[in-house]
This record gives sequence, structure tokens and C-alpha cells, in this order.
Amino acid sequence: MSALRLAVFDMDGTLLDSLPDLAECCREILAQCSLPLLSDTQVRGMVGHGVQALVERALQAALEQKAQESGAMPAMPLSTEEAVSRFMAAYTPRATRLSRLFPGAEDALRHLHAQGWQLAVCTNKPEKAARRILSDFNLTSLFASVGGGDSFAARKPDARHLLGTIAQAGGSAPMSVMVGDMPPDYLAAQGVGCPFVFAGWGYGAPELAHKAAATATGMQAIPAVLEQLMPA
Repeated sequence: MSALRLAVFDMDGTLLDSLPDLAECCREILAQCSLPLLSDTQVRGMVGHGVQALVERALQAALEQKAQESGAMPAMPLSTEEAVSRFMAAYTPRATRLSRLFPGAEDALRHLHAQGWQLAVCTNKPEKAARRILSDFNLTSLFASVGGGDSFAARKPDARHLLGTIAQAGGSAPMSVMVGDMPPDYLAAQGVGCPFVFAGWGYGAPELAHKAAATATGMQAIPAVLEQLMPA
């Protein structure tokens, strides 16, 4: 067993408050289709399962809203492939225009890195977008691995996504901890057999805390929580 301790972080809703940019890009696609626009609150519940799921859910919600207004369900205006393509064309250049790291995130990451933890990102966001975000916030050098939703043959909640990310970072499952805010994060950790820390500040339902090995109320608390779970 490797003595290397690895902290693996989800991105949206854990490291990054990405909702403002994700919601704006959803509204851009909906506007192109002459569909009702969704609020940030509506989009928030759609985040965490990858771009395709986000776009499909946004279109379906807007179609249902339009059906309520008109009395007839409109046809889906775009194929899934076209909708995802349009979303990524809008999102990739502006991924950090409105999005911000959660309070305490950078300090917590730098503290963990200084304490000898290896760091990784395991996100259902496309790898290119995830790396662009880390670069924009000058965090790239802190991470040993970035496992995006398109980096492996599977993505969260499939454990192979997290296992691949851990392997790329040079870690091992027994010495790894997954920090996230949504069921796919918990299920991937459960499949791997590593502890899951619930990001209580994120987009996930508070009930997920009952399944976690530990809960943190903010990123600033993460170093202490991880040290308690996996002492040096």
C-alpha cells in the first residue's frame, strides 16, 4: 500500500461556484431555441452529472414550461449532440467569467499541498474545461491529476472514473479521500472503497451528509477534516 495520501475533489459545487456561468450558457441555448429561460435555482439542481445531462434536463424543463404556457408540448428543437456542441462552444471560453472559487478553497488546497497531500480533480465536466478553470485560477501546479468526464471510458458515479483519476495521480484507493457535493461523488467513492467527505456548502441535498464519512461546512475546514480521517 502506498503511503501517499490523496485528496480528490469534485469541481462544480465543491471547488468552484460554477452555477452562474453554467446557467448563463443554458439560457443562451434556450434563447436560441425560443424557449423559456430558466433561473439559476432551476439550473442548480441539474448540475453534477455532466454536460449532456445538464443540457438535456435544461431543454426538457424549458419544453415543459412552454407546454404549460401554450397547452401543447413542443418538439425537441435540437439533437443532444447539437445541444452539447452549442453549450460547449458557449461555455469553454467563459468558464470563469462569473464563476468563483468557494471561500477558502485556494488556501485549503495550498495548505494540503504543503502538508504533503497529493491533490486531484475528478469531475464530470470535460477535462479541457476543467484544466482551463484550474489554469485561470493559477491552481494547475497543485494537482497531480485531472480526471474529466471524457478522460476515461466511464464517468461518475462509475467507480472507474475515480479509480482512473487516483491511478493517474500515483495514489491508491485505500489512501484516497473523495470530497464532493453530489450523489455521483458519493457513489464513485463507495465503489472505490474510499471515504467520502460531503461538501456541505455545495449544490447537493443536505441528506447526502448522512451517507458521508464526514461533512465539512466550508472549504476552509477541509484540511482539518481530512487530517482527522487520514492522519499522517
